[in-house]
Amino acid sequence: MTNNQYPLTVRRSIELLGITLIAFLLVVGKDVIMPVIMAFFISILLLPVYRFLRKYKVPEGIAIFLPILLVFVFIAGIVWFFSAQIGVLVNDFPQIKANVAVHLRSLQDWISSFTDFSIAKQEKFINEKSDDLFNIAGKVASGAAVTLSNVFIFVALIPIYIYLILFYKSILLKFVFMWFKVEHHPRVKEAVYESEAIIKNYLVGLLIQITYMTILLGGGLALFGIKHALLIGVIFAILNLIPYVGALIGNILGCLITLSSSTELWPVITVLLVIAVVQFFDNNILMPHIVGSKVRINALVSILGVVIGGVIAGVAGMFLSMPVIAVLKVIFDRSEGFKHWGVLLGDERPTKSPMSFGVRKKPKDIEIQP
Repeated sequence: MTNNQYPLTVRRSIELLGITLIAFLLVVGKDVIMPVIMAFFISILLLPVYRFLRKYKVPEGIAIFLPILLVFVFIAGIVWFFSAQIGVLVNDFPQIKANVAVHLRSLQDWISSFTDFSIAKQEKFINEKSDDLFNIAGKVASGAAVTLSNVFIFVALIPIYIYLILFYKSILLKFVFMWFKVEHHPRVKEAVYESEAIIKNYLVGLLIQITYMTILLGGGLALFGIKHALLIGVIFAILNLIPYVGALIGNILGCLITLSSSTELWPVITVLLVIAVVQFFDNNILMPHIVGSKVRINALVSILGVVIGGVIAGVAGMFLSMPVIAVLKVIFDRSEGFKHWGVLLGDERPTKSPMSFGVRKKPKDIEIQP
C-alpha cells in the first residue's frame, strides 16, 4: 500500500463509519429528529409567504405565525373532510355488512367447489381465527394510548419547531457557512438556494398532485356510479405521496371499499382501470411538468430510501425519504470529497462502461520498491 492509497482508504472508512453512526442516531433518536426534519421542510415551504409579509413591513412574529396558522387550517380541513366521508361510510354499515356476507358466501362456495374444505369447516376456521384476531386487537388497543400520545406530541412540537427555525434562520445559515472556507462560500450558497428550490418544488408539487388526483380519480369513479368515489380518491391521492408502496396500498384499500359497497365485481374492475389511467397521466404527463426538479434519483435508491425510511420512522420516514435524498444529492454533487455518493444517488447512466475508462497494470507488471 502506497502513501497515496492510505489516506483514501482512511477517508472511505470514515465515510462508512459516519453513515453507520447517522443511521444509529436516526433509529435511537427518531422521536426527536423526525419532527425537526418535518418542521424544516415545512419551514422551507412557508418561506415565500414569510418573505412576502416581511416585504410589506409585517412584524416578524406575525409574519411567522400567519403561515403556520394557514398550514393548520389546511390540515384541519383535511381532517374535517375525512371525518365527513367516514361518517357516510359508517351510515352505510348495515348494507356493507350484508355485502361482505354475500362475498364471503361466494368465496366459500368457490373454495368448496374444488377442495374438500367444506363450508362448515371454513366457518369453524374463520371463527377460530376471529378469536385470534380479537386477542391481537386487544394487545394493539393496549398500546394505542401510547401511540396516540406520541402522535399528539409530534403534532404539538412541529409548529414550535417551525416558528423557531424561521425565527433563527440567519443563525442556522451562519452556522452552515462557518463549516467551510471563505473561498467555498459561493458554492455553499448555490447549494443552499438549489436545496430550497428542490424542497419547495417537491412539496408544492405534492399538494397540487393531491388536488388533481382527488378530482380526477374521485370524479372518474363518480361518473361510473362507484359509491364512496371521493373517499377512494382522497385516500389514494394521499397514499400516493409515499413512493411505490403507497400506490399499491391505495389500490388495495380502493378495492376493499368498493367490494364492501357492492355485491358485484364490475365496480372493482372499474376502480382498478380508472386508477391505472389516472396514474399513467400522473406519472408520465402531469407530475414531471409540475415538479420539474433538476435532481433525478434512480429507482433503486428511491425504493431503498422508502423502505429504510419506513423502518426508521414509519410513514413519516417514508414520506420524507425522497426530499432528504434529493437534498443530499445536491450537497454531494458540490463536494469534491463526496461526488461519488452523488453519482450513486443519481440516474445518469454513463454512456461508456466504467470498466473501459482505463487499463490498469497487471499485478506482475507493478514494480516492487525495495
